[in-house]
Order: sequence, then structure tokens, then C-alpha cells
Amino acid sequence: MLICLNCIALAVLDAQPRTDKSLGAGWAFTREDVPAAASVSYDDAYWERVTVPHTWNARDGQDGGGDQYRGTGWYRIPFVLEMADLDRNIFLKFDGVGTVATVYVNGNEVGMHRGNFGAFIFDVTPYVSAGRNLLAVRVNNVRDTTITPLRGDFTIYGGIYRSVHLLMTDRLGISPLDYASPGVFVTQRSVSKNAAVLDVRSLVRNAYDVTKSTTVHATIYDHMGGIVTTTVMSAQVEARTTSSIVQELTIVQPRRWHGRKDPYVYRLVVEVRENGAIRDRIEQQIGVRSFVIDPEKGFFLNGEHLALKGVNRHQDRENMGWGIGRKEHEEDFRMIEEIGANAIRLAHYQHAQEFYDLCDRGGMVVWAELALVDEISLNEKFIMNCKEQLTELIKQNYNHPSIFFWSLQNELIPDGREEAYGDVVAELNRVAKSLDSTRLTAVASRSKYDRADAINAATDVVGYNVYRGWYEGKPENFAKYADTLHARFPDHAFCISEYGAGASIHQHEWPTKRPAPKGPWHPEEWASVLHEITWKAISERPFIWGSFVWNMFDFGSDGRSEGDMNGRNDKGLVTFDRKVRKDPFYFYKANWNTEPMVHIASKRYTPRPAAPTDVKVYSNCDKVTLFVNSVSLGEQASTGAVFIWTGVELKNGRNEIRAVGTKGDRVLEDCIDWIGVAKP
Repeated sequence: MLICLNCIALAVLDAQPRTDKSLGAGWAFTREDVPAAASVSYDDAYWERVTVPHTWNARDGQDGGGDQYRGTGWYRIPFVLEMADLDRNIFLKFDGVGTVATVYVNGNEVGMHRGNFGAFIFDVTPYVSAGRNLLAVRVNNVRDTTITPLRGDFTIYGGIYRSVHLLMTDRLGISPLDYASPGVFVTQRSVSKNAAVLDVRSLVRNAYDVTKSTTVHATIYDHMGGIVTTTVMSAQVEARTTSSIVQELTIVQPRRWHGRKDPYVYRLVVEVRENGAIRDRIEQQIGVRSFVIDPEKGFFLNGEHLALKGVNRHQDRENMGWGIGRKEHEEDFRMIEEIGANAIRLAHYQHAQEFYDLCDRGGMVVWAELALVDEISLNEKFIMNCKEQLTELIKQNYNHPSIFFWSLQNELIPDGREEAYGDVVAELNRVAKSLDSTRLTAVASRSKYDRADAINAATDVVGYNVYRGWYEGKPENFAKYADTLHARFPDHAFCISEYGAGASIHQHEWPTKRPAPKGPWHPEEWASVLHEITWKAISERPFIWGSFVWNMFDFGSDGRSEGDMNGRNDKGLVTFDRKVRKDPFYFYKANWNTEPMVHIASKRYTPRPAAPTDVKVYSNCDKVTLFVNSVSLGEQASTGAVFIWTGVELKNGRNEIRAVGTKGDRVLEDCIDWIGVAKP
């Protein structure tokens, strides 16, 4: 008789020993503090009906004035359990709540979580019954001096802004209680083209009152579902305990995760069995890769040089705040792919699991960051909260192959307390290394600080936030800054973690004025010039191992009043609503994305003076020809993706501008009508 092992494996995978139900629709919400709201008998009939993800600051957190509601809100939702469910472990998992969440089930307080960005989970088995149950959550986003971040240039939204899960498992299984982590951790002991040696550590929890004899099966599958390698270990797990089971697996001649070139992921399945029956199973997406940073030559992935061309990302969106879902995450990611980036700094906090998953499958090199921004309190409770949030960040995201860096802070302003702040960062570095020694630690520092500062000396690498030509100096000064820093610290591997400029799609000027615009004037054209000059300097310096544009998207910052809109930071390459790609977006697309494209810059500057002007085109084509009112102004070639025709005469009234590019046998074009207005 023929037996198909792969068919057996796939059949086993079809079983679902754990149940994960999303609690999305049907929530009652009120933006006030109601002391009796945890009670099962409380009548919430007059509360607002909402769907989670949800935030109460979607509007007032983006309109300026710094007066967004920071207070208390309550959420309530019923859920039903069958009698058979009571034989299982029942958990409530929250993917993100801002900022403090106190959770009640059937009137009983089951736990509290402090922090905006990490997931958390509570075992509610003792508090539930068959039939109707009530979940109530008190949420508070008031500034708390014991919770990081204390402040930052972004809105702190309130609410249950990520998904909520009703998770049910067997009482013998993989524990979800280790900081809401998967309970399975994959450590890459060594990776080469010949073999990848992995340690798989599984936390097996026995909630029964008797010792259990188990076998733990760890199997790695390829993208076709074929078994790559597998191992089995027997274990005795005592009653009411959790055991850490470590298994070694080797992938021979692995297909390595290689960024956007080949973001190959395997599927790891860990099963807990008793007497042959599957009691629990968890699946993780994993990738194997090696990397190193050379202070002179830059970043190498699997032995191959890779210049990291990155963007920063904030997670909020116009009229939605942080209350976004899978659709919005995917849209953001596709735009980052479109621009041609291969790296993302996920600032300034832990982002959603959906986005890290997209980075895994899409081949993005990720800089993941703790929400320690601008300011430290030396209060013991605050430092403990930093450690807890860092632990959540690392444990919950340990298995993502896209993550290469754990960043411990952004732009701390020591104000004469460099040593004390440095001690805190050094302690966080020790925590990070104790949890994960396979990745590099990092900080994002203000450009005026250097490696000699105690804060920057604590981590493996440093990123500098450099705004030459915006907050200080001229864009042309960037090159000198980078060369001076490298000369002072030749063994110091650094990247540019932020650079950019405000850019309003409603404000325009040509020629651009020097020095940089100030206050409310953020012309799109100036941002383009700054990015052109800065990127040229970065691309010519291999010792800058990576760079991250600030920012991919405009984002909410309710205390700001600048550009053409209050309440937001407009340095994004794309508008807050994701509807308009600004000119700098196309500049980077022309430099980073090999797909042929042509884009006429300054399209939105109309009407404009009917006078001699320059016409700028961004393109990765070999040659571009410009036509103005059907008259050819000649063909140009460029190596920097920037084509400029000077002294172009515009007439009073309508002017047709058309750019035609050729790349190989492909012909592309872009066109726009400008309205010229003669001076009276």
C-alpha cells in the first residue's frame, strides 16, 4: 500500500485545535468615565455603537491646537460560550489599546495593561460561564509620567484601536501568556548557503491538575507544503506549570530570505500531542538569513551588499487615527513597494502584526522601535514600563525575518543629564540583548550628538536624524556633516534615520527661495530640492549603511500649526489621506524603482506666472524629450533621474506640457496643463 507522507501532513494541518474569534462588531462605547460600566446589569442602550478597531480621537487628534481628548472611555461587548467551551482555556487578547486598559469580565477585574502599542492577554477561564458573558474595558489615554512615551511629535490616540480576540485552547498546549507572544521562538544559531541551524523554543503549558506526558512536534514546510525538516521531543509537563522545550532543526541548503530580491519564507508548525492526539498547534512564518554591517562598506545581507533605501512610517491616517485595519496596512505597504524602498523604520513604537507580516513577505528590512521618545523620567516605575514595552516588542515580534534592528529610543533630549539618560539606554540595551542576541540594537539620535555621547555609545549602531536645509543650515551642508562624522569615528557604523522637509501640495514657488522656508510656508518645490541634494550625498557615501526618509506619509501631530494645515506633520511623501503622491515621492521612485516612469514635477503649481521658468521631470528613462505647446524643447539624458529645461517660455493662458521618455523599446509620457498668468 502506498502512503503519501505529504498528504498525511496536510491532513493533520487541517485540524484546528485552537479557536481564535475576532470581537470586531457590536461594541457599545461612551467617551466618559462611568464607574458602574463594568457591571453586567448596567444599561448601555444609549451608548454609541462602534466597531473595533476604534479611536475616539479620529477628528480632534488631527485638527490642531493640541486639545485632543485625553481622558477615559468605556467599551462593552457581550460574547457567548457553549458548555463544551468551559473545558478549555479561554483568553482575551488585545492587539493594541491606548493607553491604559482595565479589563472586566462579568463584573470581575481580570487585569490591567499600561502602554499604547504592545499586545496583551488575560486568562479569563475562571470568570466565564456558559451562555452570555460580558466584556467591559475601561480605557484611559491621559498623559502618565510612569508610561512611555511622555511626549513626541505625534498624536497619542485613545481607544481600542487594534483587534480583540477571544482565544480558546486546550488546557495542554502552547502558552500565549508570555507577554502575549506566540509562545514559540525561533533562534537562528547559524545560517549559510549550506545549512541553517535553528533552535525552536516552545512554551508548553499544562493547566490540568495532573502531570501530562506530551510529544512536541516541530516541522518546517516549504512554500509548496512539502516537509523540509522535522523533529519530535517527549516531555513531562507537571500540573499547573509551563515547560520550555528546545528543539534543534537544520535546513540543508536553505533558500535564504534575501530582502525584496527573494523574500522567501518557510512555515514552522509546532504541535503539542498527547497519546498521538493533537492538543494544540501554532504556525509561524519564518525566514533564514545572515547579515553584517561594515563601517566602511555598509550593510550586507547573506554576504551580498545591500544599500538600504528606506522610509519611516507612522501608522495613523486622516479621519481614522490609529483605528485602521488590514486594508489600510496593505495600502500603505503597496505604496512603499511602489516607491522602490527596501527598508522601513517603523517609528516611533511597535506597529501592528499585520504590517510586520507584510514586511516578511515583501522583503523589507525593518527597524523596529521602542516608544521612548524625546524625554525620560528617572522614576523607577517609568523605567520599568520602558523595559516591559521593550520586552513586549521583542517577544511578540521575535520570529519576523524582516526585523534586523531593535531601536531603543528616538531623539532623547538629555538637557545636561547625558550620563543618567545613558545609563537608562544602557540598561535597555542589556534587556534587549538578553532577550535576543541575534539582532543589532540601535538608537535614533539628534544630529548634534555623536558616538561619544553616553546615550549613543550604548548600542551596536546609531541612526542620526539630520535636517540640513529644514530645521538648520542648507541641504548642501549634509555632505560635510556626514564626512566629518565618519572622519571622527571611522569604526562607527551609522545610518541616517531621518531627513526631509515639510511639503504642502497647496503651496508652491519657483524658483525656490534660500534659505529654507520658515513657519507656515512649506512649498512642495523646496522639499523636492532638499531631497535631491540629500539623496545624492547619501548615495555617494557607502559608509552610510542605510537611510530613512521622514516620512512616507503625513501624520497627525495635534500640537503643530504649519504648512497649509493645522494638526499634522506634512513631511510625508504622500498625503495624510493617501490620495496624493507628492513630487519627492516620484523623485525617489525614479531613483529606486526600475519600472520605467516619467513624472512632470510641480504639476499643482497652476495658475503660475506666464514668464520664463524651469521645467523639471523625474524619470528613470534613458532619455526624455520635453514638448511645450506641441513644440519640442529637445532631448536630455540624466544619471540622477532629474531632467531640467531652463528658461521655458510660458504664454498667458493654457500651456500644454508633455514629457516623453524612452527606456529600451518602451516609450512613456506624462502631461499637464499649466495656466500662465501675465503680470498686469
